[in-house]
Amino acid sequence: MIINGENMKIITNNELETIEFGERLGKKIFKGAVVTLNGDLGAGKTTFTKGFARGLGITEIVNSPTYTILKIYEGKIPLYHIDAYRLSSIGYDYDLEEYIYGDGITVIEWSENIKDSIDHHLKITIEIVDEKRVLTLESEYQEYKKILENLNETIY
Repeated sequence: MIINGENMKIITNNELETIEFGERLGKKIFKGAVVTLNGDLGAGKTTFTKGFARGLGITEIVNSPTYTILKIYEGKIPLYHIDAYRLSSIGYDYDLEEYIYGDGITVIEWSENIKDSIDHHLKITIEIVDEKRVLTLESEYQEYKKILENLNETIY
């Protein structure tokens, strides 16, 4: 793990480590949180979300909502998993606004496609580097910074 000022960089060596890190973050997140995931196809966004859901106590199989746009998973806190790959905005056709900043936690894959609809969030960018995953976590909002600080303390 590499800490870089305001950002946190996590390097995972395989799918299992990516899931484990997602689970660790899921256990520390708060109700109403929005986590955005960006990265190329196959970078590990849904893999990360599988672990994140596990951290929320969700036992259902988590898979990409690419064609359905939204999947809802019930756990200690509901998880709203949005895939914005096919979207250019979230207007009246999808009614996603009620989920973003709603009663649960929202994870948005391909969030850059609807960035004008997202304000307060934790941004995670996943890159493939030498067959490893580099997850960069960043936010300008204090409550997410506290989570990153807490994660840093528990990883060591």
